[in-house]
Amino acid sequence: MDIETFVHGLPKTDLHMHLEGSIEPELMMTLARRNCVPLRWDTADALRAAYRFEDLQSFLDLYFEGCRVLVTQADFHDVTRAYLHRAHADGVVHAEMFIGPQSFTERGVPIKALMNGVLDAITDAQAAHGISASLLISVHRHRSEADAIAILDQIMPWRDQVVGVGMGGAERGNPPSRFANFYRMARERGFRTCVHAGEEGPAAYVREAVEVLAVDRIDHGNACLDDPDLVADLADSRIPLTVCPLSNLRLKVVTDLKQHPLKAMMAAGLHVTINSDDPPYFGGYVTENLLACREALDLSVEDLIDLVRNGIEAAFLAPDERLRLLTDLTHYVARQGYAEPHTLPSVLPG
Repeated sequence: MDIETFVHGLPKTDLHMHLEGSIEPELMMTLARRNCVPLRWDTADALRAAYRFEDLQSFLDLYFEGCRVLVTQADFHDVTRAYLHRAHADGVVHAEMFIGPQSFTERGVPIKALMNGVLDAITDAQAAHGISASLLISVHRHRSEADAIAILDQIMPWRDQVVGVGMGGAERGNPPSRFANFYRMARERGFRTCVHAGEEGPAAYVREAVEVLAVDRIDHGNACLDDPDLVADLADSRIPLTVCPLSNLRLKVVTDLKQHPLKAMMAAGLHVTINSDDPPYFGGYVTENLLACREALDLSVEDLIDLVRNGIEAAFLAPDERLRLLTDLTHYVARQGYAEPHTLPSVLPG
């Protein structure tokens, strides 16, 4: 079996992706016509040609414009269903999907339409493909903490169907510590927590995420390498980092994938995982990210297997479900003859 087929078949996770950023150009044009939403682009090819970003903010400008095509419950269902169909075809067995309600509720879209559309699609995809998926609610760091807490209150009717909360958006000038009360309240209400930190922001933001917000996972986290003590703490605590290499390349966090810190992060003992972020905008789903990193960073097959295993271990899953996915990974690797089955730990994180 060639390496591309092997990586495609690995039972993978995608723990850091945004539903609003998963709208393929053709679907965006369809939704724009359905809802009579004018866009700057007349065709899917013209929209695709606009995916040339100078930095995170230039991407966000296009990203938030694209959010305007999501209006009805059917829209949220169709976008979620389309992503899960594509992820299943990519070999993803478990996805954890962000959506940021503030982009929609500020335009008068009912929170019920968003939540029910996404959650119904998760149920449909599981029935059709067997793919496991969970919903993460994301708030915007450029807004106030009071706004974030308002979203936390609004999603409580769906508490049992939301696995966790996170925060994204432009990092510069928006340190994680501004949202300490929001994260405390989220933990008290039983949500798992994560936060975007250390993508364009400094290592100090990653430290704040750990020490002030007490998050379960760091989204991105690249900048942690600038603080050796922080790296040691992250390695010791095994706090996962959901790294998105092709996203980092397209947003010019790195100018060449050969310069990406992934391999250094792995060598430092960090619990790094590979994810798609906003796949149509950045040119790759999880398989493409893994294969691009293999080529650019000379990763071994064992490195790729470790990254996929890290994703399963980092997922917000029940222990029995995690064990099942780890067992499936072990058996897949053994069947392909790339490695002997790994011994599974007797106790797995919850």
